[in-house]
Amino acid sequence: MTDGIINVLKPCGMTSHDVIGFLRRVLNTKKIGHSGTLDPDAAGVLSVFAGSATRLLEYAAEDRKSYRAEITFGVKTDTGDDSGTVTERSSLPACSKEDFSALLAEFTGRQKQLPPMYSALKLNGQPLYKLARKGISVERQEREIFIYRLQLLSFSQQKALLDVECSKGTYIRTLLEDICAKLGVCGTMSFLLRTSAGGFKIEDAVTLQELENGGEKYLLPEETAVMHLQELVLTDRQAWRITQGVATSMAEAADGLYRLKGRSGEFFGIGKASGGIVKGVKILHHAEKPQELI
Repeated sequence: MTDGIINVLKPCGMTSHDVIGFLRRVLNTKKIGHSGTLDPDAAGVLSVFAGSATRLLEYAAEDRKSYRAEITFGVKTDTGDDSGTVTERSSLPACSKEDFSALLAEFTGRQKQLPPMYSALKLNGQPLYKLARKGISVERQEREIFIYRLQLLSFSQQKALLDVECSKGTYIRTLLEDICAKLGVCGTMSFLLRTSAGGFKIEDAVTLQELENGGEKYLLPEETAVMHLQELVLTDRQAWRITQGVATSMAEAADGLYRLKGRSGEFFGIGKASGGIVKGVKILHHAEKPQELI
């Protein structure tokens, strides 16, 4: 059985797609995908969905992510990290640790960010990084992001180490470059570790070596991806009707999305309530027909 989610500790040097290829072989399944791409040079939490769990990818709660990131001052690259080609150099920052920490406070909260060319965003179906490798730069639209927390862990005139908690869609490389620009120097990201994504945390992540020796035992229940949704417990009759595609009256259900559960704890999928009527919007498992209806 290969239905579930694995919280993978992606190593440096592999693309997220490489990890999927590895797990496709380990789990012996073609139906597999991931949530939240990590750059090849980055490590950390990558949630991988297998089997029927892939149908929940669009509902996975990854609105908040956390990272540990290092800035190297005095140099800027075309990719925004130390794997790229140096495009600019500058002096090192002359500020104190206290001044730099105060500067970080200006980068918390809601703000606009311009996605980098070296990113997986697509233009006419082609990732921007492929265009960037050809020396092509295209116009991009700024996106709204939110920085919940920026904590300075260490600081010197050469490097700074930060903990970042941010909204989905934030480019840490760009954030670090923007911080350096405000400081009046160049800077590039020299280390990135994703420490959490939604409800998945690095302390619970599994290495590829561990997965090689039996990936299925690390599969988490499908419901893990949508624990942020409120639970709606159904009677046997309601469960059968809703999982069969029949809109069912449930006056007590406020409008919104729900995790649909049976009275014995079984997970059926996602339902939506509107005006006291509940419909299934993503049903993974069907309830048995109640005995009284047979």
